[in-house]
Amino acid sequence: MNFKKFLLILFFCYSCTTIQNTSNLKDKIEIDSFITNGFTLIYTDELKKNKIISKNLDSRSLIIFQKNLKKGKSVKITNLLNNRSLIVKVGDNSDYPHFYNSVISERIFKELEIDVAEPYVQIYELNQNSMFVAKKAKTFDEEKEVANKAPVEGISIKDLTNTVDKTVKNIKKNNFSYIIKIADFYFKETAELMKQRILDETNTKHVKIKPISSNSFRVYIGPFKDLNSLKNNFNNIKNLNFENLEFIKQ
Repeated sequence: MNFKKFLLILFFCYSCTTIQNTSNLKDKIEIDSFITNGFTLIYTDELKKNKIISKNLDSRSLIIFQKNLKKGKSVKITNLLNNRSLIVKVGDNSDYPHFYNSVISERIFKELEIDVAEPYVQIYELNQNSMFVAKKAKTFDEEKEVANKAPVEGISIKDLTNTVDKTVKNIKKNNFSYIIKIADFYFKETAELMKQRILDETNTKHVKIKPISSNSFRVYIGPFKDLNSLKNNFNNIKNLNFENLEFIKQ
């Protein structure tokens, strides 16, 4: 075979392989989505007035505040206690307490039947190119038009601990029990060092180690039986700058 022809064929084969690999990488990037399980904060004018939240949020909107996602992103928010979900949009970049994974409107709170004593939700970023999102976009616009015309009955927040008055009916009561997962470690000795660091550098005393398998040891804090104690202990360890902390329901 002519040497020049051989080089041409080799170049063509390499080019095809490169294109295929690039396509696979693109597909992977499009499929990967941001997801977080945690507690949401229900917006009130009182929270804005006291600078707990930095931006206004209309009570009738299907908009949430979420620090990790850009404005305009479509996300599915799910009440993890009853599996009710909505397709919503991410709003302006807003400051709010680090403990929460989002801020939601009164409308979202009511439609998802969220328990203010246990507002445990999942935020899942949707692929903008998927047929699922395209189908839901029309629904979102129609619902927004209806929402703009329909009055919303207000909820009453007594204080910043998220206790609401008796006029708000929680559909389902759950036994509150959560841990804060710090990390899983391969060696028990490493887990012990992390536990000791938390005890030495914070006021938290509920640090424990749980064997997950023969070579996996989980360091966690808890369990906690109410939202305030969970929040307080989370705030106690903020200065350690842990990443990817998880709230796990027991």
